[in-house]
Amino acid sequence: MRLVRSCIYAGQILHDRRTPVRNLFRYGVYMWLVDLAELEELDRRLWAFGSNRRAVTTIRSRDHLGDPRRPIRVNVDAYLRLHGIDLEGGAVRLLTNARVLGYVFNPLSVFYCHGPGGELRCVIAEVHNTHGERHCYLLRPGERGRADTEKEFYVSPFLTVDGRYRMTFAPPGERLAIQMGLEQDGERVFAASLTGTRLPLTNRSLGRMLVRYPLMTAKVTSLIHLQGLRLHRRGVAHVPHSRRAPQEGVG
Repeated sequence: MRLVRSCIYAGQILHDRRTPVRNLFRYGVYMWLVDLAELEELDRRLWAFGSNRRAVTTIRSRDHLGDPRRPIRVNVDAYLRLHGIDLEGGAVRLLTNARVLGYVFNPLSVFYCHGPGGELRCVIAEVHNTHGERHCYLLRPGERGRADTEKEFYVSPFLTVDGRYRMTFAPPGERLAIQMGLEQDGERVFAASLTGTRLPLTNRSLGRMLVRYPLMTAKVTSLIHLQGLRLHRRGVAHVPHSRRAPQEGVG
C-alpha cells in the first residue's frame, strides 16, 4: 500500500485573548494528518507508532468520538449518519495529536470528510476540555473554507458558553492553516490559529519531531494551565463549569 495522504505538519499555534485583558502567546507544535484508511499500514511501517496499541506514540479510538471498541472510521460514519450524511466510501483524514508515552490532550482535532470524488463534504471539529469532556461541531465549510457555528461547549474557565465561532479551514496541502475566532456581543474576544508545513510521514521525520518536541502532548496541557494561572493572577473572572450530557454518537 502506498501512503499518499498521511503526513505530519510542523508549525505553531497562536492564541490571542483580547478582553478583558490582552493575553497573546504562541508555541511550536507538530500534528498528525492521517487518512483513517492508512492507520494499520502506518502501524506496520513506523517503528514508534501504534494504532490502538501501546507504542511510543499512538492514535486510539477511545481518544475520539464514538464507541472506543470500534475503529475511528466506523465511529465517524455512524456520527455522520445521525446527521443524514453518507460519504459513500470517501476518505476521512484526521488532524490530531497522537499519544506520546501514553498521554494525550487534544484541544482540537479535525476530521476532513470527503466524498468518493475527493470533494470535501463536511468537517467535524472535535473539541476536548480539561474536564474530560468532548464535543463535536459538524461544519460545512463554504467559500474559502469558511464556517460559522454557535458556541455550545465549555472550554475555557475564563469564557462563557455563548457567542459564535467563525472558522476557516483551508484544504491541507503543503501548508496547513486553520483560523478560529469567538465573537460575543458583536466583539471578537478570542482568536486562535494553527499553521504548519507538511512533512512526509516516515521513520526519519517522526523521529525528528519526537526529538524536537519531546512530550508534545504534555506540553500542550502544561501551557494551558500556565496561561490560566497568568489570567487568574491578572484578575480575570472565573466562569464556573457545569457538567453537561454527552452528545449522541460522540460520547
